[in-house]
Amino acid sequence: MFKVIEGGLGQAAQMDDWSEERLGPSKDDVRREAARRISESGYNMSRIREFATGVPMLASLKYLSLQIDFAAETLSRLDPIPEDFRSDGYWPAG
Repeated sequence: MFKVIEGGLGQAAQMDDWSEERLGPSKDDVRREAARRISESGYNMSRIREFATGVPMLASLKYLSLQIDFAAETLSRLDPIPEDFRSDGYWPAG
């Protein structure tokens, strides 16, 4: 014979719902900030120009893009992600 214990399953379900709710910035927020910084650096236009003309883009732009991706990956792995993750201190200087 089985008996339902009050508060057992109901509380567990509520805890799962709460734990999925993120407080603060998410990994997607960090990725969007990285994409914004890459776009503002001129990387995207330089890459298009490289494909269209065959002239290689500046190595410094490629390197900056790698640095931004690395910073984004590192910030995304922090738990919790800092509230001020958009601060220039976390990102490479362009």
